[in-house]
Amino acid sequence: MTKPAKPCPICRKPRVEQFHPFCSQRCRDRDLARWFSDSYAVPGPPADPEEVAQENWREQE
Repeated sequence: MTKPAKPCPICRKPRVEQFHPFCSQRCRDRDLARWFSDSYAVPGPPADPEEVAQENWREQE
């Protein structure tokens, strides 16, 4: 038994293989814009920029 195709995560229209997992270039671009504008976030406590800088410094040594 085949699973029904999932819809586009942006507009819920049927997906198109060329733009997988989206239905069009427009929806693909909208998703990218959401990433750039920080609309998507990973749950967790806020990161302290000083701690991140110290961790990066230790990794480089």
